[in-house]
Amino acid sequence: MTNSDNGPVDARTVVSQLDATDGVILDMLEKDGRATLSHLSEVTGLSVSAVQSRVQKLERRGVIRGYKAVIDDERRGLAVNAYIAVTPIDYSQEAEIPDKLKNIDGIMSCDSVAGSPSFMLTVRVESPSKLEELLNLIHRTVSVSTETTIVLQRYFAK
Repeated sequence: MTNSDNGPVDARTVVSQLDATDGVILDMLEKDGRATLSHLSEVTGLSVSAVQSRVQKLERRGVIRGYKAVIDDERRGLAVNAYIAVTPIDYSQEAEIPDKLKNIDGIMSCDSVAGSPSFMLTVRVESPSKLEELLNLIHRTVSVSTETTIVLQRYFAK
């Protein structure tokens, strides 16, 4: 993270500079990334320009990293959601795995996790056969063992 005025900014420094109003703005935008400055102004009691200034500052500091649409996977045609636990066969190549997997369609995220496995992938594909194709591609791309858990139903996501 960088500060355009002073170079690198430590995340702890940014956290210590957030106040309760910043927290309210962040909570509102996290729930609705399309919340208007006018609405944020009403909720916080600040002027629209003051809210805009705070939002821009939060963006510059990297607290707000972007805005996104929340997509219904099934209506988009991605009916199968799964988690794939990934364990390297050769641990000397462990650090290379995320970079080798990051551009593969269907892999939504790759998290480093404690214990075994080393990584947890979140994947979304059209069908069970597409999941099998994705698993085969992963195994051709990196030398790993995998264990797959298919999501039957998502009760909530935040």
